Amino acid sequence: MRIGIVNDLPLVVEALRRVLALHSEHRVAWVARDGAEAVAMCASDTPDLVLMDLLMPGIDGVEATRRIMQRTPCPILIVTVSVGAHAGRVFEAMGHGALDAVDTPVLKGDAAQGGAEALLDKIDRIERLVRARPAPAPPANGVERSVARAPQRPPLLAIGASAGGPAALAVLLRALPADLRAAVVIVQHVDAQFAPGMADWLGQQSALPVRLAQESDRLQAGTVLVAGRADHLVLRRSAALGYVREPADYHYRPSVDVFFHSVARFWADRTVGVLLTGMGRDGALGLKALRDHGCHTIAQDASTSAVYGMPKAAAQVGAAVDILPLPQIAAHVVAALSAIAVS
Repeated sequence: MRIGIVNDLPLVVEALRRVLALHSEHRVAWVARDGAEAVAMCASDTPDLVLMDLLMPGIDGVEATRRIMQRTPCPILIVTVSVGAHAGRVFEAMGHGALDAVDTPVLKGDAAQGGAEALLDKIDRIERLVRARPAPAPPANGVERSVARAPQRPPLLAIGASAGGPAALAVLLRALPADLRAAVVIVQHVDAQFAPGMADWLGQQSALPVRLAQESDRLQAGTVLVAGRADHLVLRRSAALGYVREPADYHYRPSVDVFFHSVARFWADRTVGVLLTGMGRDGALGLKALRDHGCHTIAQDASTSAVYGMPKAAAQVGAAVDILPLPQIAAHVVAALSAIAVS
């Protein structure tokens, strides 16, 4: 991959160079010393990936990410000191389209140590994500394809998102009423280590309680559950949520497609599906499965998507009943869920 480095500290730039040199297929395309220079460099020589620092004088990494994704979009990985200490700004950058975040590797002597492996792993994951194909419907494993029957079956709002998702999710959740009589489940492409922080952050944006989905959780009206592991979140025939490893070789983890397909099998008569901004095609076929089973489905439009990849793929396969600007989605969701609740 041709990789652009954005950092104002020469020692950090050298550490990143040495880490990238560990893999011969990666090479440094250019180095920008601040956010403004990064925006200009991306416009003149768009790389395969940008390693973006958050903390820089002038235009910081959050604003630089916003401008790059608006003008010359490309994959961006946040590489900054102490990701955990700057979680709010990380989610803000991800809301503008950054794909992931990792701590800056430490330079010790003649080698980059302490974080090199984590950085290379993130780069490898992003490379696979960019090239990934959509997931096929997971096998039924001998389980009857039928709607689950449970004593209480609340309507379900199933949401999938990726790059740009945190900000889009915040907009959507803020617009949902506090007395929503439906369960909400979110599958957002995010590293498992950031999932608890993202759930807390989304909870601050929402009138509804937000927490990570746990094994054996059941859908509960008025509660937002967020996929929180590297494995795929699924809805089982028992009407309980759970995590599964398969498909093990699928690069989107957790996968929106896998979750949507499980909902189509067991909760389709009471679900509204929404696919928000994101890179790639994950969720498109799952949303199509929901629509084919009679669900009302919505995809975010191009004008309001930070990255018009996943919703575009959904539109191309006819998966969305409605294609809407982000600010209009909540009202349509509430109306569709209300129709289910009285049916």
